[in-house]
Amino acid sequence: MSHRNARLTIHGRRLLVERVCSGRPVAHVAAEMGISRATAHKWMRRWRTEGEAGLHDRSSRPLTTPHRTSAGTEARVCRLRTERKLGPARIGPIVGLPASTVHRILTRHRLNRLAWLDRPTGTVIRRYERDRTGELVHVDVKKLGRIPDGGGHRVLGRDTGRPVRGMGFDYVHSAVDDHSRLAYSEIHPDEKVATCAAFLTRAAAFFHAHGIPRIERVLTDNAWAYRKGLAWKAALAGLGATGKLTRAYRPQTNGKVERFNRTLLDEWAYQRPYTSNQERTEALADFLHTYNHHRCHTALDGHPPISRVNNAAGQYT
Repeated sequence: MSHRNARLTIHGRRLLVERVCSGRPVAHVAAEMGISRATAHKWMRRWRTEGEAGLHDRSSRPLTTPHRTSAGTEARVCRLRTERKLGPARIGPIVGLPASTVHRILTRHRLNRLAWLDRPTGTVIRRYERDRTGELVHVDVKKLGRIPDGGGHRVLGRDTGRPVRGMGFDYVHSAVDDHSRLAYSEIHPDEKVATCAAFLTRAAAFFHAHGIPRIERVLTDNAWAYRKGLAWKAALAGLGATGKLTRAYRPQTNGKVERFNRTLLDEWAYQRPYTSNQERTEALADFLHTYNHHRCHTALDGHPPISRVNNAAGQYT
């Protein structure tokens, strides 16, 4: 796994190599990119030794782990979980392990939540995830009331900060990669077909620039723009992607972008009182960078989405 606070993505490392190879001093390039000279020299050394492969993340796992629980014991823990639905406190005495160790084993095998299991068979059915980046991208739109100059009720209070008639709404268009959770958002004044189609094209360019070269399928709700819009269908065809609709009245089907919308509200839209709509709009870029590059994601074992993109890029090169 790449470090959650790594300053450079795989594409940043390529840019570092290009600038240094053009004849510029390593120290100058390092200062421009906000990294130390030692880090810059490390990536240059790896590139000279291994070429393109040297720029990809390496696993921090040690070559040997002599005290790790044996594979046979782990398999027994998993069988007790799936066949008898026992918890760590009950499995521990049976296999002779602390409950905390059993919990780590179950987490490693994605069996730590019984709610994800089919009760009769013990098969994981609730939690799903695509196997590779770009295989499926979730798209949705979140509607937000615009903030009047001087602030709304969050700044002025409920009595004086009443909604201003005619302020209208912002429509936050978002796309989330199913495998990596890498996210991209834009704010627009509507959710018409042309707007949605243009957003999809720019989202695909964003994913391509961050190491996801192709989008295979796009999952949306049943809004008219996605079902009937010719511009939307043309945008899908231009990307070589297939459109997929959720079940009617089942937003859970598009759950990854729906969950991202909730994070968007908590950590950007309502994160602090804004004094103008422009101020909130300008804060979106910083939120997206933090979400993609630094924010710990529980579904990714505490790593940010960009770490899984980088790992996938290393696997497919």
